[in-house]
Order: sequence, then structure tokens, then C-alpha cells
Amino acid sequence: VVGFEGNDIWVETQRKTACGQCAANKGCGTAVLSKVLGNKRSRVRVLNPKATQVSIGDEVVVGIEEQALVRGSLAIYLTPLLALFLFGLLGNVFAEQMNIIEPDIIVIVFSLFGLGVGFIWLKRFSGVVSSDSRYQPVLLHRVL
Repeated sequence: VVGFEGNDIWVETQRKTACGQCAANKGCGTAVLSKVLGNKRSRVRVLNPKATQVSIGDEVVVGIEEQALVRGSLAIYLTPLLALFLFGLLGNVFAEQMNIIEPDIIVIVFSLFGLGVGFIWLKRFSGVVSSDSRYQPVLLHRVL
């Protein structure tokens, strides 16, 4: 715990990986990324719905609703990719309808436009869920 804001608390998290735990350590992409990125710390606002008493310096366990984590992950990863592929398909159909001999440029332009639409939707989605308590980390308990 590093701070307080109303009933919410600010915690500092440390990114951890399972690196060093398996035999593929030196050939693993995660191990290489971990070495490059290092063990960066992040500050996260955590809801404290039970008003658990904590002090600065305390170690706490935080959690997020599983269904919200799955939905959020699908939205972040799947939506832009689906938009990219669907608009690319739409570009291909458009190029065929217009009898364009080399449709590749049209497909690329439509695909990039779809990717942009996916990112715009994602920005709006993140704005909506930022105020939804289901998508916020919650203090589960203090480590004794």
C-alpha cells in the first residue's frame, strides 16, 4: 500500500513471471522479455468495499472478477483483430464488385480502417468500464 484516496487505496504492484522455473529459460520468449522490460512496478487504484483497515507499507491481496477479466481480455485482443479481418473481407468483396484487377491495396486500406475502428471502439469500451466496479481491482485481504 502506497497511498489513499477516499475509500480507495493505491498499491504498487510488481510484474512477476514464472521465468527460471522451467528448463526452457534461455530459449523462452517470456524470459527474454522479462530481462528486457525488467521488474517494473505499477501503481494501481484498488477499491476497498469492506473498508478494511490498512496502512502504508502493508502487503495486500487484490483481485478482479473472473468474468470481467475474461470479457476485458476478449475486448482488448479480439475486437481489433476481428474488425481488421472483417473489414479486410469487406474490402475484398468491394474490390470484386468493382472488378478491380489488383484488389490488394483496397483490402489493405479497408483492413487498416477496420483496425482503426476496432481501436476507437476499444477506447470507448475502456471509458465505459473504467467506472464499472466489476472491472476494477478490489482489496481482498491484508497479508498478515
